[in-house]
Amino acid sequence: MVKWTDAERATMKKVWEKVNINEVGPQALARLLIVYPWTQRYFGSFGDLSSPAAIVGNPKVAAHGKIVLKSLDKAVKNLDGIKNHYVELSEIHSEKLHVDPDNFRLLGDCVSIVLALKFGSAFNCEVQNTFQKFLAVVIYALSRQYY
Repeated sequence: MVKWTDAERATMKKVWEKVNINEVGPQALARLLIVYPWTQRYFGSFGDLSSPAAIVGNPKVAAHGKIVLKSLDKAVKNLDGIKNHYVELSEIHSEKLHVDPDNFRLLGDCVSIVLALKFGSAFNCEVQNTFQKFLAVVIYALSRQYY
């Protein structure tokens, strides 16, 4: 079980209440699909992913990015229950979708990059450290079904 300090909890709350899910989610997922093109194989039903412009303008990419960030939103609001929150998603991604669990880390990195770009100097070392800890817990929870 992860231990969250009061400072970490406050940092996550402060950062997350400034996150625009409808903006960050689509940008992070688009970044994943552009920078790591092999991840596109999991999104075959999304239509045209042939270029960065097609990916950024794809409404299915945007919609799924929002879903991802809404899931993170629930995890942020329940830091002590992250493992339980992702049990079903871990099973679906492992058993049904057969997603390589390393892709969770790649997407987490993309979310961090988008937030760093959005927040600039406010996404300082302390904030990034806390957010990376949060993402590590989420990635572990999503990967649990694989092991």
